[in-house]
Amino acid sequence: MGKWRTHIELIAAILSGILIVIAYILETQSIELWSVITYLAAFGIGGYAKAKYGIRKTIEHRKPNVELLMVLAAVGASIIGYWTEGAILIFIFSLSGALETYTMNKSRKEVSALMEIQPEEAWLLKDGNTSRVSVSALHVGDALVVKPGERIPADGKLLRGHTVVDESSISGESIPVSKNAADELFASTVNLSGAITMEMTKPNSETLVQKIIDLVQSAHSEKPPSQQFVERFEGQYVNVALIVFALLLFVPHYLFGWSWDTTFYRAILFLVVASPCALVASIMPATLAAISNGAKSGIIFKGGVHLENLGAIRAIAFDKTGTITRGRPEVTDFSLREDLDADSMMAIIAGIEMQSNHPLAKAITDFIQEKGIEPLKNLQITDVPGNGLKSIFEGEEIRIGKPDFVDINDAEAFQGGVLNRWADEGKTVTFVRDSKGIAAAISLKDTVRDDAKATIKKLQKMGIYCIMLTGDNKKTAKAIAEESGLDAYIGSCMPGDKVEELRKLLDRHQYVAMIGDGINDAPALAIATTGIAMGEGTDVALETADVILMKNDLSRIAYSIRLARRMQRIIKQNIVFSIAVIIMLLILNFMQSITIPFGVIGHEGSTILVILNGLRMLNRNI
Repeated sequence: MGKWRTHIELIAAILSGILIVIAYILETQSIELWSVITYLAAFGIGGYAKAKYGIRKTIEHRKPNVELLMVLAAVGASIIGYWTEGAILIFIFSLSGALETYTMNKSRKEVSALMEIQPEEAWLLKDGNTSRVSVSALHVGDALVVKPGERIPADGKLLRGHTVVDESSISGESIPVSKNAADELFASTVNLSGAITMEMTKPNSETLVQKIIDLVQSAHSEKPPSQQFVERFEGQYVNVALIVFALLLFVPHYLFGWSWDTTFYRAILFLVVASPCALVASIMPATLAAISNGAKSGIIFKGGVHLENLGAIRAIAFDKTGTITRGRPEVTDFSLREDLDADSMMAIIAGIEMQSNHPLAKAITDFIQEKGIEPLKNLQITDVPGNGLKSIFEGEEIRIGKPDFVDINDAEAFQGGVLNRWADEGKTVTFVRDSKGIAAAISLKDTVRDDAKATIKKLQKMGIYCIMLTGDNKKTAKAIAEESGLDAYIGSCMPGDKVEELRKLLDRHQYVAMIGDGINDAPALAIATTGIAMGEGTDVALETADVILMKNDLSRIAYSIRLARRMQRIIKQNIVFSIAVIIMLLILNFMQSITIPFGVIGHEGSTILVILNGLRMLNRNI
């Protein structure tokens, strides 16, 4: 129903514009009656929603608003015979209202997107039997069975079994986490390998993913300071304008001796020239042009307010995985024992690893195959949960996995201590062992994007503080921060921690952007002044964010900020100019030095000029 109403409002605005053109043509052909009828139709169709809203809000709040002033200005213009000006005023506000409604409806989708990742059913273990039940029927202390590939239905702890869990929806970490008995499990994360039994430790209302939903809802309910200022300004403007209009209807007659015709004429002219048509045009055309410019440049803005906020940004918080980094592990170092044939050993390693679905195993297999080496076929492997893989090749046992799995002392001593060196660089190290000892060491890392360092440097030159907030450990966070040139970093951040860090940044810098791509980034994206999502991110991040960078192009961040700042300059120029024109026309009206035609020319002329100035935002040479 909300989408349908949005379409009706937009269709009404467009139809109103078409009727205005038809009415003007009829007026130029001296077909007065049909011209007036067509203008009235344009008034009714285009102005219905705004008039209804203005009257309803006036009654509810017991004070007039801008919508009511616009309607009165349009009616006043038609009373003195200027139908075209009144109808155009109605058209501008009906179109802006339709766009505003559309944007607001779009912003409501993020919570429904969050809800979609929550499992609806679970396997309840009771008296040795499992049964499929609704998640809402579960209670703290229930034993649950989670099969491979299923989402974990509740927050809890592992009772029996071992598995690897994809926790990227919660921590943002791309590398799955091994889970053993007593380890903590989170609702909506994915069980990748073995079947497990877990105990539910928190009610559904207190799960980590539910807290993420609550944080998003809370953040969107808070009005930014700029919105509160605009609302206060609008209310004051309407009150002053209506009071002055009421006074002009009779005060000049008694105070200056004007005739009643002159008094009424000047009061209506005041209502026409004082209507903030040029003020409205100062913002909307420039904003729409900037949004169009951004769309052509791979940047999607969800509304003009986000462009305005982006222009004031003084700090940017980056997520790591999928934002600064590529979001998938890649082999960065491969060290073999000197006595081995590299191609033969790599073929064995690839033959073992290709039979695992673990992301690290896939990265190693891809690395070897990219060198043109074919994996050995039909190797028999044994999966050792939480440690790695082992296989027998030509009577010799080959082990691939963690340092502890291949003997931690041998792993630390291999090649002069590569384990500690690579670990200090934030890399994950996998070892290969044969009958003679450690055969190979392989380091993997979620690598920094090619454009990340250059983008951060540009932002810093613009006076923007750059910080990374990540769920990764501090050692990995430090390595990525140093490589990309960030000003600061904070590791081991859960979703709630990111929100708290964002609040601190907001207190310090006032205007802060957050860039991320995962479900775990949604609360931070919502609480930030401007939330920016990577185009290949999760649906939740895309719905929650205010700005979307298509094709994951980080270089577009600096461009979008330059675009926003230029838009702010143009809007300020337009506002100053339009206010100056209104003041000049009001003075001339009071001095009886201007007539209605010249008042309309000055009023509408200033509107056209600010629109043309705003359309300069279409120029992509920012």
